[in-house]
Amino acid sequence: MTIQEELARFTSALEPATIPDEIRHKAHACLLNGYGIAMAGLATPYEPVARAAALSMYGGTGYGGRGEATLLGRGEATLLGSGEKTSVTGAALANGALFHGRGQEDTCGAAHLGAVMIPLLMALIESGRGRLDDLIPAMIAGYETGGLFEELLAGDTTPKGFRATTIYGVGAAAAAVARLYRLDATRTSAALGNAVSFSGGLLQCFAEGTDEWRYQVGVTAQAGWSAAELARAGSVSLREGYEGAKGLARAFAGRGLDAAAVKARIGRDWQTQRVAFKPFPVCAFNQTPVTAALALREKLGGRRVESAVVRMNPYECGYAGMDSKGPFSTIGGTLMSIPFCIAQTLLRGAPSMAMMTEYHDPEINALVERVDLVADEGVPTLCCRIELRLEGGEALTEACDMTPADYVWSFDDLRARLERTAAQEDLPADCIAGLAAFCADPAGVGIAALNAAFDRARPLIRR
Repeated sequence: MTIQEELARFTSALEPATIPDEIRHKAHACLLNGYGIAMAGLATPYEPVARAAALSMYGGTGYGGRGEATLLGRGEATLLGSGEKTSVTGAALANGALFHGRGQEDTCGAAHLGAVMIPLLMALIESGRGRLDDLIPAMIAGYETGGLFEELLAGDTTPKGFRATTIYGVGAAAAAVARLYRLDATRTSAALGNAVSFSGGLLQCFAEGTDEWRYQVGVTAQAGWSAAELARAGSVSLREGYEGAKGLARAFAGRGLDAAAVKARIGRDWQTQRVAFKPFPVCAFNQTPVTAALALREKLGGRRVESAVVRMNPYECGYAGMDSKGPFSTIGGTLMSIPFCIAQTLLRGAPSMAMMTEYHDPEINALVERVDLVADEGVPTLCCRIELRLEGGEALTEACDMTPADYVWSFDDLRARLERTAAQEDLPADCIAGLAAFCADPAGVGIAALNAAFDRARPLIRR
């Protein structure tokens, strides 16, 4: 049995009754984080672009009865940014950009799988192609699939310029849809084989500070859906998609996989447990440096910072855009840049979306020039060391050692954090309460309640 076949056997058999309680609870938290961050991102400019493209490609029905387009599938799924409806593919594109707009979506290593899967799965369910009862098992199937290969291969693929979300997200989406459709292990394996053939995606947009990455999640979701639909229709698909001589590992990572060792991990090392949440609207790799900078800010007492050195693992330092010192003109540039995030945090405090647009602040930009990023193999991933040189020669240091477990919160804790995030955008706590009710019991509460929560939030959001 190949890796792909073993993974298909495992994911196709996932059922609520057999999934460990802690894994199910984590998936519900992932659902809440996805929708909570999406709601707080309603004012970001990326969803409107994706929505306009979706409506142009697929047509739609107007919110509040404003006419109809004539294309097939126009009323299948809701566009959360406007209340209009369009096709499943259009909703996956636009809602994916909304999930990804703040840069604060969930992260499994370097891959943002929730922003790929959740909008797609919900659009399929709303269109009548799946059931809410199968949402959580489908999400878990996706996290287990995408997370496994992110953990195994991203250390090799990311430095080459491939984006983990798009390489491993297609397989995650395909596995999730296959489970939503209750495909058997044979057809699920075919879906995974198709997904490997559709995988790709680059990091250059981060180096240039442009917006493509926010739309990659929707395109990745579309590829994953295609992979599953082709499998369901009977496609003849490869079997050694991961370990084959021209499979995903050798093609993207440049090395092979120990098939027996990989198969032994499936169903034992739950990847869903690795999914982490972001307290700040910056890159996943910048969460710990910002945390350390906040601790240093408390120690500064108003003293001037002459310079800063930030030491991080070479894997994180090598990610596109991390060492950029500007000039900045987009949030995509600032949220990736360690010098900007450190300078902004030391001078202004915990980042918000509004703060990430302070491109022309002379004080921040002057300090950015004096913040240096150093690759240090002695610093583990998700950790950092910051050394500040203060006016007068005094030094301050902060070592911050974190693991993914430090960025995981219970459903109730996450709800409280999301309420604070929503408040930054003038949204009251009851908007998050509506999302929490749905995410705690999707099948019991229903999609209408989810859409109603967004209907309430849209007029209130800070523009």
